[in-house]
Amino acid sequence: MPVLVMTGTNTEVGKTVVTAAVAATALAGGRSVAVLKAAQTGVGPNEPGDAAEVVRLAGAVTSGELARYPEPLAPATAARRAGRTPVHPHEIAERAAKLATEHDLVLVEGAGGLLVRFDAAGGTLADAAELLRAPVVVVASAGLGTLNATELTVRELRGRGLDPVGVVIGSWPAAPGLAERCNLLDLPDVTGVPLLGAVPEGAGRLTPPAFRAVAPQWLAPRLDGVWDAEAFHTREAPSRAR
Repeated sequence: MPVLVMTGTNTEVGKTVVTAAVAATALAGGRSVAVLKAAQTGVGPNEPGDAAEVVRLAGAVTSGELARYPEPLAPATAARRAGRTPVHPHEIAERAAKLATEHDLVLVEGAGGLLVRFDAAGGTLADAAELLRAPVVVVASAGLGTLNATELTVRELRGRGLDPVGVVIGSWPAAPGLAERCNLLDLPDVTGVPLLGAVPEGAGRLTPPAFRAVAPQWLAPRLDGVWDAEAFHTREAPSRAR
């Protein structure tokens, strides 16, 4: 099944922009793409959400959104406070599976981290990924704290028998500090999965044509891009030895 689940180690790590980059790269390769936002929070009825942002940046993507809640909270909390029906993992899986019958690639974007709750029963994006038997891309931040959060996310995926295909850094700074540069070396070591790309900070502010033109340069061949991890490490990471 051509479904790829996109999760973050936390909120605000660049998950939507990475999802757009994956979509744009797949489109450039001639594949049809759909993006499904499991639950959108913190957005009003007529405001564009994350799925719309993927379409704006990537282009001709089919977009879907299962639920929308006005307050910027975890989906289960936002649904409860709004007095609305929550989203359940089986609904995410069913919609993604249907989209997969009509598209070459379906990107399922979560809300925040892997174990953020969608419903009162504790359903999560990880549960939906299990139902789909789908591989998962982990979007991580570049700076301090990312090693612990990313390793925990990958461990949880493996503990559930899921496939964490790799990590993408969601916002690589223009002037990385020592922590960011060391994390390039340490992330693959502590997680046991490869780095599959690094999206530069501010990428979402590019014009859509510019974004689509350069998106493949941010992603590794596993995600249909041309990003060279070894060259990036040579340029950005410090030597292992002092």
